[in-house]
Amino acid sequence: MPQDKSQPPQDRPWETGWAPDTSRAPGTRRLYLAGALAVATVVACVTAISMTDGTPDAVSKSAPPTDAGTLPGLAGYASPSDTTTLPPKGKSGLATSEESASAAPAQQGNSPAPVPAATSKSPSSKPSSSPPKPPVKWRSIRSANYPDRYWHVNGGYVKLDRVGGSESREDSTFKLVKGLANSACYSFATHDGKYLRHRSFVLIADTGDGSSLFKQDATFCPRTSSVYGATMLESVNYPGRFLRHQNFQLKLEPYQQSDLYRRDSAFWLVDGLA
Repeated sequence: MPQDKSQPPQDRPWETGWAPDTSRAPGTRRLYLAGALAVATVVACVTAISMTDGTPDAVSKSAPPTDAGTLPGLAGYASPSDTTTLPPKGKSGLATSEESASAAPAQQGNSPAPVPAATSKSPSSKPSSSPPKPPVKWRSIRSANYPDRYWHVNGGYVKLDRVGGSESREDSTFKLVKGLANSACYSFATHDGKYLRHRSFVLIADTGDGSSLFKQDATFCPRTSSVYGATMLESVNYPGRFLRHQNFQLKLEPYQQSDLYRRDSAFWLVDGLA
């Protein structure tokens, strides 16, 4: 009858002399379990990755579009949207052209203000008023060799007198105008509307009759005098004859080569005394 040799407890091999089986590596079962767990972990990771890759497409197909640069769940990090939109160009049906023009620079920040267009005059507008007339030149004629005497209308004749009161100053002041017969020359008008003219070669104050003779008799052309700053006055219809005073009477006499004539025919045109 065979002897029953039961396997002694492996935790006390020293009591029976039994030795563990060394044909199998220790911990093989644990290695198998660890390997299976690792494989399961890898499979789970691959499955999770594949599901994660498919999520954005699904979200993009199902979720409504959002602002550029904003994803669901990240609204706090989205870039701010530009709320200052400019109106379209052209006239607005809710504002006049003046209001639109004034509002555009405020919306565009530092844009320069538009330059207003030059207003064109309507063809039906009234024509501009005539240009202002040049100021009237009132002059007094002073003698070069008798500086205290001026041309003075006395009894219709023009004499060389000293100036007295206000009436004398007015009669010694004349309006200097363009020559009636030649605009490059002079004519002298009095306060009462008369003109100085020569008659029988004597200078008088006379009322104009509009005739060509009167215009020529009342026109005198300035010429350079030998006296510094003075002027000689030549008759327009009697060339070579100049106004001069003789016995303090103004006359029209031919030019003479004498110092006395040149001094008697030299006059200064000064500001009016009246």
